[in-house]
Amino acid sequence: MKRISASQYLIFLLVLALSCFVAFAADENPTKTIKKVNAQPTATLNGADLFKEYCAVCHGNDAKGSGPASDALKKRPADLTQLTRKNGGTFPELHVMNYIKGQDVVAAHGNRDMPIWGSIFSQMSPNQDLVQIRVYALLKYIEQFQAK
Repeated sequence: MKRISASQYLIFLLVLALSCFVAFAADENPTKTIKKVNAQPTATLNGADLFKEYCAVCHGNDAKGSGPASDALKKRPADLTQLTRKNGGTFPELHVMNYIKGQDVVAAHGNRDMPIWGSIFSQMSPNQDLVQIRVYALLKYIEQFQAK
Protein backbone atom coordinates (compact mmCIF):
# COMPACT_ATOMS: atom_id res chain seq x y z
CA MET A 1 0.00 0.00 0.00
CA LYS A 2 1.35 3.41 -0.99
CA ARG A 3 1.71 6.06 1.71
CA ILE A 4 0.39 9.58 1.26
CA SER A 5 2.94 12.24 2.10
CA ALA A 6 2.12 15.07 4.47
CA SER A 7 2.23 17.62 1.65
CA GLN A 8 -0.19 15.56 -0.48
CA TYR A 9 -2.52 15.22 2.50
CA LEU A 10 -2.34 18.99 3.15
CA ILE A 11 -3.11 19.78 -0.50
CA PHE A 12 -6.07 17.38 -0.38
CA LEU A 13 -7.43 19.11 2.74
CA LEU A 14 -7.00 22.56 1.20
CA VAL A 15 -8.84 21.52 -1.98
CA LEU A 16 -11.61 19.96 0.10
CA ALA A 17 -11.93 23.07 2.28
CA LEU A 18 -11.96 25.37 -0.75
CA SER A 19 -14.64 23.23 -2.43
CA CYS A 20 -16.82 23.40 0.68
CA PHE A 21 -16.33 27.16 0.91
CA VAL A 22 -17.29 27.70 -2.75
CA ALA A 23 -20.38 25.49 -2.39
CA PHE A 24 -21.44 27.31 0.78
CA ALA A 25 -20.87 30.76 -0.76
CA ALA A 26 -22.90 29.82 -3.84
CA ASP A 27 -25.87 28.77 -1.67
CA GLU A 28 -25.68 31.99 0.34
CA ASN A 29 -26.37 34.26 -2.67
CA PRO A 30 -28.45 32.24 -5.12
CA THR A 31 -29.32 33.83 -8.44
CA LYS A 32 -32.98 34.74 -8.48
CA THR A 33 -34.82 33.53 -11.53
CA ILE A 34 -38.37 33.71 -12.70
CA LYS A 35 -39.91 30.58 -14.09
CA LYS A 36 -42.08 31.69 -16.97
CA VAL A 37 -45.42 29.96 -17.04
CA ASN A 38 -48.42 30.42 -19.28
CA ALA A 39 -51.14 32.63 -17.87
CA GLN A 40 -54.05 30.58 -16.66
CA PRO A 41 -57.41 31.47 -18.18
CA THR A 42 -59.87 33.14 -15.85
CA ALA A 43 -63.55 33.89 -16.25
CA THR A 44 -63.46 37.00 -14.08
CA LEU A 45 -64.11 40.46 -15.43
CA ASN A 46 -63.34 42.10 -12.07
CA GLY A 47 -60.36 44.48 -12.13
CA ALA A 48 -59.18 43.63 -8.61
CA ASP A 49 -59.25 39.90 -9.35
CA LEU A 50 -57.44 40.40 -12.66
CA PHE A 51 -54.76 42.50 -10.93
CA LYS A 52 -54.20 39.88 -8.23
CA GLU A 53 -54.07 37.08 -10.80
CA TYR A 54 -51.84 38.69 -13.41
CA CYS A 55 -50.12 41.82 -12.07
CA ALA A 56 -49.42 41.48 -8.34
CA VAL A 57 -46.64 38.93 -8.77
CA CYS A 58 -44.45 41.72 -10.20
CA HIS A 59 -46.13 44.97 -9.11
CA GLY A 60 -47.15 43.73 -5.63
CA ASN A 61 -50.58 43.77 -4.02
CA ASP A 62 -49.99 47.46 -3.23
CA ALA A 63 -49.03 48.14 -6.90
CA LYS A 64 -45.78 49.82 -5.85
CA GLY A 65 -43.51 47.50 -7.85
CA SER A 66 -42.46 45.23 -5.01
CA GLY A 67 -44.12 41.92 -5.87
CA PRO A 68 -42.45 38.60 -5.08
CA ALA A 69 -40.97 38.33 -8.60
CA SER A 70 -39.69 41.92 -8.76
CA ASP A 71 -36.21 41.15 -7.42
CA ALA A 72 -35.57 38.70 -10.24
CA LEU A 73 -36.39 41.22 -12.99
CA LYS A 74 -33.72 43.27 -14.79
CA LYS A 75 -35.68 46.47 -14.17
CA ARG A 76 -37.93 47.04 -11.19
CA PRO A 77 -41.64 47.08 -12.14
CA ALA A 78 -43.32 50.46 -12.25
CA ASP A 79 -44.93 51.92 -9.14
CA LEU A 80 -48.45 52.03 -10.53
CA THR A 81 -49.65 54.32 -7.72
CA GLN A 82 -47.64 57.20 -9.22
CA LEU A 83 -49.01 57.26 -12.76
CA THR A 84 -51.32 60.24 -12.20
CA ARG A 85 -48.66 62.23 -10.34
CA LYS A 86 -46.11 61.61 -13.10
CA ASN A 87 -48.67 62.71 -15.70
CA GLY A 88 -49.32 66.16 -14.25
CA GLY A 89 -52.30 65.14 -12.10
CA THR A 90 -54.30 63.38 -14.82
CA PHE A 91 -54.53 59.61 -15.02
CA PRO A 92 -53.06 58.58 -18.41
CA GLU A 93 -55.94 56.27 -19.29
CA LEU A 94 -55.24 55.80 -22.99
CA HIS A 95 -51.51 55.25 -22.45
CA VAL A 96 -52.11 52.70 -19.67
CA MET A 97 -54.72 50.87 -21.74
CA ASN A 98 -52.42 50.76 -24.76
CA TYR A 99 -49.49 49.63 -22.63
CA ILE A 100 -51.50 46.76 -21.15
CA LYS A 101 -52.58 45.74 -24.65
CA GLY A 102 -49.00 45.98 -25.93
CA GLN A 103 -49.65 48.88 -28.31
CA ASP A 104 -47.43 51.38 -26.46
CA VAL A 105 -43.84 50.78 -25.46
CA VAL A 106 -41.83 52.99 -23.14
CA ALA A 107 -38.45 53.38 -24.89
CA ALA A 108 -36.59 54.06 -21.64
CA HIS A 109 -37.64 50.67 -20.31
CA GLY A 110 -35.56 48.75 -22.86
CA ASN A 111 -36.76 45.19 -23.32
CA ARG A 112 -40.35 44.62 -22.33
CA ASP A 113 -40.42 42.21 -19.39
CA MET A 114 -44.14 42.80 -18.80
CA PRO A 115 -46.38 40.42 -20.71
CA ILE A 116 -48.70 41.90 -23.30
CA TRP A 117 -51.98 41.15 -21.57
CA GLY A 118 -54.17 42.14 -24.51
CA SER A 119 -52.87 39.27 -26.61
CA ILE A 120 -52.92 36.90 -23.62
CA PHE A 121 -56.54 37.83 -22.88
CA SER A 122 -57.28 37.29 -26.60
CA GLN A 123 -55.85 33.78 -26.40
CA MET A 124 -58.14 33.08 -23.44
CA SER A 125 -61.25 34.13 -25.31
CA PRO A 126 -61.91 34.75 -28.99
CA ASN A 127 -64.55 37.31 -27.94
CA GLN A 128 -62.79 40.67 -28.40
CA ASP A 129 -65.47 42.43 -26.37
CA LEU A 130 -64.43 40.35 -23.33
CA VAL A 131 -60.78 41.23 -23.99
CA GLN A 132 -61.64 44.95 -24.01
CA ILE A 133 -63.75 44.59 -20.85
CA ARG A 134 -60.88 42.87 -19.02
CA VAL A 135 -58.34 45.49 -20.09
CA TYR A 136 -60.73 48.30 -19.12
CA ALA A 137 -61.54 46.69 -15.74
CA LEU A 138 -57.84 46.36 -15.02
CA LEU A 139 -57.25 49.97 -16.05
CA LYS A 140 -60.05 51.24 -13.78
CA TYR A 141 -58.70 49.21 -10.88
CA ILE A 142 -55.24 50.73 -11.36
CA GLU A 143 -56.80 54.19 -11.53
CA GLN A 144 -58.43 53.67 -8.09
CA PHE A 145 -55.19 53.50 -6.16
CA GLN A 146 -53.41 56.53 -7.52
CA ALA A 147 -51.52 58.50 -4.86
CA LYS A 148 -53.21 61.74 -3.92
